[in-house]
Amino acid sequence: MKKAVIALLSMSLCGCAAFSSFEPGSSYCEVAAEDLLQANHTAVDQLLASMLPNKGFIKSQPIIVATLVNIDDLTSSRLGRVLSEQIGTKLTKSGYSVIELKLRGNIFVKQSEGEFLLSREVKDISLNHKAQAVVVGTYAESRGYVYVTVKIVSANDNQTIAAHDYALPLDANIRSLLWTAGK
Repeated sequence: MKKAVIALLSMSLCGCAAFSSFEPGSSYCEVAAEDLLQANHTAVDQLLASMLPNKGFIKSQPIIVATLVNIDDLTSSRLGRVLSEQIGTKLTKSGYSVIELKLRGNIFVKQSEGEFLLSREVKDISLNHKAQAVVVGTYAESRGYVYVTVKIVSANDNQTIAAHDYALPLDANIRSLLWTAGK
């Protein structure tokens, strides 16, 4: 009887191992990085799917992706810059024309903070770069998650063309991206 119980428990444990979300040979870091990338790419897909068709958004006309900022103090972190980079990458892969601000000499980029666009700057910067829209966003850190809001804002009238909210689990990977010298 004792051997039967041990055999049954062993088979049960083997069955549980099959439901692991880790691929063979994957480390936690690889899975966590893939989760962040996937979350941001999915967010862009959702953002584009929610785009209002009557706003005249043209895929071939340039858009600018600004650095996502902390909602509490409008400062950025490595997380905000990484989110923006990944959003820009997904937009480019989806066939959109994305202007790289870091290559432009007349955009003020504060070292280790990224490209900030406040509502009063959106129209001026967009006109200078002939951009039809700007992707802006914020994030807020909570006990267990980082809540992210991303919007595509029209350069002509500052109206929101599309918006999407999502949450990232506040794991060690995300926490390290939130860390800045001031914290």
